[in-house]
Amino acid sequence: MAQALARQRSERGVRGLRKVSAVAPGLLVALAVAVVATLLGRLAPIVGGPVFGILLGAVVAAVIPGLRAPTLQPGYGFASKPVLQISIVVLGTGLSLAEVVRVGGESLPVMLGTLVVALLGAWLFGRLLGVRANARTLIGVGTGICGASAIAATTAVIGAAEIEIAYAIGTIFTFNIAAVLLFPPIGHLLGMDAHAFGLWSGTAINDTSSVVAASFAYGGDAGDYGTVVKLTRTLMIIPIVIVLAALQARKQTDGGFRLRGIPWRKIIPLFLVGFLLAATLDTLGVIPGSWHPVLSFVATFLITTALAGIGLTLRLSTVRKAGIRPLLLGGALWISVAAASIGLQAVTGTL
Repeated sequence: MAQALARQRSERGVRGLRKVSAVAPGLLVALAVAVVATLLGRLAPIVGGPVFGILLGAVVAAVIPGLRAPTLQPGYGFASKPVLQISIVVLGTGLSLAEVVRVGGESLPVMLGTLVVALLGAWLFGRLLGVRANARTLIGVGTGICGASAIAATTAVIGAAEIEIAYAIGTIFTFNIAAVLLFPPIGHLLGMDAHAFGLWSGTAINDTSSVVAASFAYGGDAGDYGTVVKLTRTLMIIPIVIVLAALQARKQTDGGFRLRGIPWRKIIPLFLVGFLLAATLDTLGVIPGSWHPVLSFVATFLITTALAGIGLTLRLSTVRKAGIRPLLLGGALWISVAAASIGLQAVTGTL
């Protein structure tokens, strides 16, 4: 009996080592790309490390044919899936549920309204433009919630193809840059006070780094308020991912909604439970405030690694075939959400 158990442990150890040896080469390449992308992101914070990750990964894979070797693919896959899910959990450590309660009262109507506009607009405009279902979902969620982080969380549930992720990231990146450049002068032209501009940027700009750049450039307390609104908006990931996972599970049960037949682990993925637990621990003060900068860096680096893994599997020729339609969809959503945010502020008296 003891010999059989020892043999089983030995076999498990060998299988584990084989898995590690299969994953390690590609994962190391993705990590190396992520390091360079992170450094570039520090030089150009408006762009950010995650966007550099997917762009640099795609470029180096095109320039160095050896990086397309089959032996590297398992590592790229590990970076783009398990590492991606871990990054979402770590993101939760920087999100206090207490901040959501404090800010939510006055910002929730605008936040929910812009989210509805983004999701319905993605469905409507995406169908009119002929954009693939997963691509329009990623662009809609990325526009309505929090850019690359929302795209990462959604990808972990719906299983979008790498090329669809590239469309969404590219689109979100384009309009992040436009927002940073255009929002402050438009806000001054409209005579917005700092509070109103913080709410506008926090609900209408996609990525957290771009919200920070635009709102702090505006002046006053727009930066602080816009950042808190943006962090609160990030929590919208949770219900959206649960709904998408439920829809995905329903497809896997032949279109019929059978309660016992639904894979509940896909409806409420483990990484989402981890995200909520991390946010709860932060709210309770278990996670020291001094840890937040390090954890934020780790989360961003993990997302950058995941996107580098995705970029390394992309082929630029395939990306070009997408044409201009995803970009048009992103532009239509960006304008719609920005206008809806201002309109909802006017209606709710926060403008």
